[in-house]
Amino acid sequence: MYELIGVTKRYQRGQERVDALAGVDLTLAQGDRLVIQGPTGGGKSTLLQMLGGLDRPTSGRVLLDGTDLAGLSERRLTAVRGRTIGFVFQSFNLIPTLTAQENVETALVPLGVRPSERRGRAVEALESVGLGARLGHLPSELSGGQQQRVAIARALVKRPKVLLADEPTGNLDESMRDEIVDLLEGLWKEHGLTFVLVTHDSAIARRAPRLATIRKGRITIEERRPVSAPDPVEA
Repeated sequence: MYELIGVTKRYQRGQERVDALAGVDLTLAQGDRLVIQGPTGGGKSTLLQMLGGLDRPTSGRVLLDGTDLAGLSERRLTAVRGRTIGFVFQSFNLIPTLTAQENVETALVPLGVRPSERRGRAVEALESVGLGARLGHLPSELSGGQQQRVAIARALVKRPKVLLADEPTGNLDESMRDEIVDLLEGLWKEHGLTFVLVTHDSAIARRAPRLATIRKGRITIEERRPVSAPDPVEA
């Protein structure tokens, strides 16, 4: 699925050179789940951007199914992102004047999906995240957790092979955080996704079967037994 070989990303800030990534090697098989944790500015989001083809490395190779993303034209890279990779971000990035269903449908427009199929797939995706009764609601009429569910449905409606989530619970309280992580883990299992999640939250990191810690652009990988979410307490 993914193979990163000697990936570096260097920025110039005035006279200072910043190495956001400093020779990262990483392999992910189809269906893997990886959580990336580290301090602010350590390179977490930069690494996720490399996996998603949202940025190009200064040096090194980012291989997705054997294709080096860094070597693709912008047009081909956009096509790969559109069909293969779903993104979920901390900010929900919903269009405020569109309903939940219409927001999800927007992910299918660039793929040339017919309107009738777009509508059906959007409804299906929203039902899969528990929002079948909120299809016609605007973002302002939804809670933060519900808005993130719409964003997750929008990422999955393309039927991607990869799901990349950058601090997806950063704007949510603790109880809603657990609901969203439970949902993402369930969807990962159901769809056989390759799932990479960036977080600063140690409670989320403890649940990961594979944890990458990144500091000053350097990565260490720990294979570990995940801690399951606690069972709900019955009233």
